[in-house]
Amino acid sequence: MKATLLLFLSLMSFALSAQQTLYDTIVHDGRKRAFILYIPANYSGQEEVPLLFNFHGYSSNAHDQMYYGDFRSLADTAGFLLVHPQGTKLNGVTHWNVGGWTIGSTVDDVGFTEALLDTLSARYRIDSMRVYSTGMSNGGYMSLLLACQLSNRFAAVASVTGSMTPEMYKQCDPQRPIAVMQIHGTADGIVPYTGTGWSISIKKVLEYWVKSNHCYEEAVKEEISDKNPDDGSTVEHLTYSGGSEGVSVEHFKVLGGGHTWPGTAYGSTGTNYDIDASLEVWHFLSRYTLSGRRTSVGMASAPAENDDARIYPNPVVSTLHFRAANLSNENFRIFSSYGAALFSGRAKDGEIDLDFSSLPAGIYILQLGNRSYRIVHSK
Repeated sequence: MKATLLLFLSLMSFALSAQQTLYDTIVHDGRKRAFILYIPANYSGQEEVPLLFNFHGYSSNAHDQMYYGDFRSLADTAGFLLVHPQGTKLNGVTHWNVGGWTIGSTVDDVGFTEALLDTLSARYRIDSMRVYSTGMSNGGYMSLLLACQLSNRFAAVASVTGSMTPEMYKQCDPQRPIAVMQIHGTADGIVPYTGTGWSISIKKVLEYWVKSNHCYEEAVKEEISDKNPDDGSTVEHLTYSGGSEGVSVEHFKVLGGGHTWPGTAYGSTGTNYDIDASLEVWHFLSRYTLSGRRTSVGMASAPAENDDARIYPNPVVSTLHFRAANLSNENFRIFSSYGAALFSGRAKDGEIDLDFSSLPAGIYILQLGNRSYRIVHSK
């Protein structure tokens, strides 16, 4: 087992040198539009891979969002392409045209997004069934706008500290059920949780997508462990399941959280560290295709009622321990969240000890016999 893991890590170290960050432009509606594309080391061009759009906030830029709401280590693990589009300026400030406070803008950002998707699809082997969007603040609004207007191209979206403008809300017309995640702090002073004249309340946003997707109106609530009591906030995870084609609507409600990206390496007052927004966003988005919820090895199944398995610590930083007497001597495999098999072994006497310290942070799946378990690896 150790030899297998060492071989995998050495191959990974060699592959990391192939990572690329490309700064490029396209022309749309007579404007030169910039973007930054991150290509993970394991992209070979031999098979189709997912694509994630990551939109920056109002007055920010693509470069800053690449670091602030960072998905690069997840892209390395899960094997997806990651694009950071650059907004244009409105009254001297970078923005995405979503209505509300950007109502004076004449830029067609939905058209630009679709043109960028077409360009990247022509250059790279992208799985058209697995294109996703997320973003911070104005970028979160933009992701929800894409759910409204490009649901035929985007499989799922996630908004971090964003919302819907009244114009977007009134004109929203998704053509299919589309999974939506919302991460938002109740003490957000920029995009108020309870809404304002130019922004819909988060409660109303959730209600819209729950109704549109025909999800159960009652959410299942999970209290997230307060791993960092010093950050001044706690988190509730609300899941509205049962939607058409298996889609769900999920909400991480950051009680006391501000206008920030939870888990970011560039923290400020109001930043929550009980969750990692990038991890949670990718884990959510990666469950879906344009046809609805995926069923693959990348999805951890619920444990059986007689499952006595203990997995600790989870999230794991270095060594993961698995103990289950009723699963003695079963073969196991570890997969990335994208479904790539990484290494395998046997649970001797129902025990597995794995060193994750050299692996990229991300979501992993431990498959043991006919059961699978979700592992979160954080740095």
